[in-house]
Amino acid sequence: MATVTVEVNGRAYPVGCADGQEARVTQLAQEFASKVSQVADQVGQVGDLKLFLMGALMLADELSEARRGRVAPPPVVTEAVNNDGVAEALNAVAARLEKLAQSF
Repeated sequence: MATVTVEVNGRAYPVGCADGQEARVTQLAQEFASKVSQVADQVGQVGDLKLFLMGALMLADELSEARRGRVAPPPVVTEAVNNDGVAEALNAVAARLEKLAQSF
């Protein structure tokens, strides 16, 4: 298992992923960080948990709209993607967010 360090809202987070999925996880984290940055620009620094939640909801909304055909689908990835590695990374992030939420 590989580990990549991603930066979101000025903080570094180590994320485990399947070997060979480092670039994909980094790309996904950059997209998420962009959404978090948009939220922070709009509402200010209200805490990582709230910013992360709003960023995740924005991405979920975009995904929902894409599934309904209302927005252009994401670009096609030309390299093979192991969805298990991406799912594993997302599960790790979800677990971390749940742990953070429980501390509030």
